[in-house]
Amino acid sequence: MNLVIAPLTEAHANEVLTIYQAGIAEGNATFETTAPQWAEFDAAKLPEHRFVALDEDGKVLGWVAATRVSDRCAYAGVVEHSVYVHPGARGRGVARSLLGALIASTEAAGIWTIQSGIFPENAASLAVHARAGFRVIGTRESIGRHHGAWRDVVLLERRSPAIS
Repeated sequence: MNLVIAPLTEAHANEVLTIYQAGIAEGNATFETTAPQWAEFDAAKLPEHRFVALDEDGKVLGWVAATRVSDRCAYAGVVEHSVYVHPGARGRGVARSLLGALIASTEAAGIWTIQSGIFPENAASLAVHARAGFRVIGTRESIGRHHGAWRDVVLLERRSPAIS
């Protein structure tokens, strides 16, 4: 499959939010219960660190985006990210390609840590992150309620070897 990785823009909004909602509906992607409106999504994500994977017809197969973890200057080089792949495009290297683009953009910008929290039941996401150089730094046990049940979250980070 030929993938094109491109900046995520408003032109991709409907497909991106549809993929986000599909991940939410599956129950192991996020504590969120509905995808936000585009304006809220757009305002929260760093424009220089968000990408889509497109097929040869220009259809969005997945997306990745990062947000700041804090406004404090000590955390200027730390972002948190999310990556979502259309259910019909999984297992084809989409997430790996999107994570590669995110890693390249963050390292070019001097960001030294990319972090994420993943439900332990999401084995595929944990595996693709491990292959991309993320390491488990701990588990937040029963950190939040999701559909009436307490859920754990595995914390992962990738420290840039290029930035010291």
